Amino acid sequence: MHIAVLPDERARRDPAGACLADDTAALTNSEFARKTLAAAAALRDRGIRAGDVVATLLPNRVELVVALFAAWRLGAAVTPVNPALTEPEARFQIEDSGARVVLGPAGADLVTMPVDELDGDATDAGLEGTLTEDALALLIYTSGTTGRPKGVLLDHANLAAMTGMIIAGIGLGPDDHSLLILPLFHVNGIVVSVLSPLLAGGRATIAGRFRAETFLTTVERVRPTYFSAVPAIYARLCTLPADQTADLGSLRLVICGAAPMPAELISRFEQRFGVPLVEGYGLSEGTCASTLNPPAGPRKPGTVGLPLPGQRVALMTSGGALLGDGPGEVVIQGPNVMRGYLNQPEATAATIVDGWLRTGDVGRFDADGYLVLVDRIKDMIIRGGENLYPKEIENALYAHPAVLEAAVVGMPDPVLGEVPVATVAAHPGTRVTAEELLDHCRGRLAKIKLPTRIDIVAVLPKNAVGKIDKPFLRRQLISS
Repeated sequence: MHIAVLPDERARRDPAGACLADDTAALTNSEFARKTLAAAAALRDRGIRAGDVVATLLPNRVELVVALFAAWRLGAAVTPVNPALTEPEARFQIEDSGARVVLGPAGADLVTMPVDELDGDATDAGLEGTLTEDALALLIYTSGTTGRPKGVLLDHANLAAMTGMIIAGIGLGPDDHSLLILPLFHVNGIVVSVLSPLLAGGRATIAGRFRAETFLTTVERVRPTYFSAVPAIYARLCTLPADQTADLGSLRLVICGAAPMPAELISRFEQRFGVPLVEGYGLSEGTCASTLNPPAGPRKPGTVGLPLPGQRVALMTSGGALLGDGPGEVVIQGPNVMRGYLNQPEATAATIVDGWLRTGDVGRFDADGYLVLVDRIKDMIIRGGENLYPKEIENALYAHPAVLEAAVVGMPDPVLGEVPVATVAAHPGTRVTAEELLDHCRGRLAKIKLPTRIDIVAVLPKNAVGKIDKPFLRRQLISS
């Protein structure tokens, strides 16, 4: 079954069954199918045809998912735009993608089709003859931390492979109900929290803006079986007052991705909430995930798990030779690997080499074949000719009970080239000094790895996906 006809198939099987909800709407399968048909007709009337690109400039809401399936029904692709981008940033993505229509709130800058236009008459707008697995489905833009954002080309075969791996990896079925809290302009939110549960026969609820203070009551009210989040969200939840509780009994697991999660934070979350936390690893260029700590166990905090079935994950030297146990650059093969970057053949050739997706991450395998991420290649600090990995220093800092979040970046040094500098946020209500943290690290790190400076801040900067914004920290050091 092509993913574009999923709304029809769900409506045929169980018309009155719950499908998709947000803070203002709850759609049954038949209602979701009707809205998808209506939206496809509206897009067709706007001239959208197979091979075109539709941009969505929307916050997380039901209409964004409807727009995805409507565009796919016509053989078109979708590029989701972060609504928090500045006008020049959003314009770059819209123009670079070649989007013919921009869906968004009426009257908003750059919007060419008000989202309300999607909800018209449900006529048969199906063009099933154009539905092929090699048709472009998503155009996801990278965060642009190393320059201009690049458009990652994902086709329907990529989505079919990835959703199948997610469904098998976490054992999704008709009884599963995801709670979406990650942004829908990111592939994790689309694949893990929407497409996979819907394809498995389950359902999805789109939460409003994440607020730690109200999230537990949201879980108690919605009764999801799982949600996917980033380390910063789990850290925030762990800082809630001890008397702030809720019934979380519906959750059978939660998932962490997008950035490595310290083992101490995983333990803290599981002890506090009694819910298994499953960490995985992947990137947009691999359509989301490549490894996962198996929910049935054994789960190994400090690793990102085992390769998902259907993918090959290996380690490679800078010269392209495969390694045994590493450390080396993590490389990936499988049907989930992107087609390439839009209109960037040189970047594509540098990233997909001899059939391997080069991730830019350094890793090693433990004795049981679990992948341990050492760090990003670009984040490595070269101090007086010695390679230092910030993640190792961060892990030492996280072992201090007062540390909520930590980030280490390299600061230019006229003698040594670079030196490590740490920025730390403490748990609310706790006090810790830079000297205390340095003393703590001395027992865990060689002298050359010790931060030359530790800055204590109230909160660490985050990018749009919720990752700690290391490029911002580097810029601050250079300008200070």
